[in-house]
Amino acid sequence: MGDGGRTKAAPVMPSVLRRGIVEASRSLFDDEQAPIYTVGQVSGMLGVQPAFLRRLDTEEVVQPARSEGGQRRYSRQEVRDVERIVSLAGEGLTIAGIRRILVLEAELAVLRARIVTLEATGLAVDAGL
Repeated sequence: MGDGGRTKAAPVMPSVLRRGIVEASRSLFDDEQAPIYTVGQVSGMLGVQPAFLRRLDTEEVVQPARSEGGQRRYSRQEVRDVERIVSLAGEGLTIAGIRRILVLEAELAVLRARIVTLEATGLAVDAGL
């Protein structure tokens, strides 16, 4: 021990670098669309079979991103979508019926946004909009 019995302190990461790492990881975790969950993880979280998740992809109901290796990766939003689909299926709806409901809901959201835009620009006339 040539340092008089003292131990060397671990190197301290500069706060700027540490802040950058924290912000980068936070942005990934805060991003609702970041594809981070595997089929196995989603299956475990929601109590569904992996085959059910693959079928939702095949039937174009929920189509997760793919990793470089071709594995499905689900975002938090897609996990919530699958959770809702499981609920609808539990009520007796078919996959085709669920897909139709989701398409109609998406169209309704677009139309509602359009109404808001028209009202904001003053272009909505007294035609019930």
